Parts: sequence; C-alpha cells; structure tokens
Amino acid sequence: MPHNHEEILNRVKKVFPAENSLSGLADLFKIFGDTTRIKIMYSLLDGEMCVCAIAELIGMTQSAVSHQLRVLKNAKLVSNRREGKTVYYFLSDDHVKTIVAQGFDHLIEESGKHHG
Repeated sequence: MPHNHEEILNRVKKVFPAENSLSGLADLFKIFGDTTRIKIMYSLLDGEMCVCAIAELIGMTQSAVSHQLRVLKNAKLVSNRREGKTVYYFLSDDHVKTIVAQGFDHLIEESGKHHG
C-alpha cells in the first residue's frame, strides 16, 4: 500500500517561505562560505575590534580585511562605529553570533560522533 504524504505536504506548504526569501537565505549562507569572512566573524564573537587588530590576529593585510568587512557590512552581518580616527567593527546582532557559534557546536558534535 503506498504511503500518504498529503497531510505533511499540506502542513509544510502553509509555512513554506516565498522563493525570494529562500533565495535570500541561500545568499546569506554564501557569505558564510568564505574562510576569511568566517575568521573575521569568529574574531568578533567576544566584542569589537579595529581593522588592524583583526588583520594581525588572522595574518592578513588590512586592505584584504577591509574588503571582507565591506562584504560583511553590506550583508548586515557586521556593523561599525567610529571613535576618533579608529573604526571598530562588531557583529551586528545576536543572530550572527548564534549562527557562528552553532556552526562550531555542530562541527564539534559531528566530529565526536565519528570518533566516538
């Protein structure tokens, strides 16, 4: 006897996001698909930093870091504030912190399963 998936389909269709929303989500995750940007976001998990400190921490030039910070800022993942001549960058909100932290939690959990 074939299974009936009509009930689950009807339930999911009611809450399924519009195509442009799903496309936006895919674009957001593309931003996370770059090691340099991940390093920058991870470096900002505990608080704000200036470009020169981020560059020193991750071993890249300030111009390379500034370029990636622009990408992150355009995606509304980081924000900044100016203090005199120094610009400090920070993660835009707790959602960004959660995505980065949960991603690491998932990796640690998965690696534990494979070695346990």
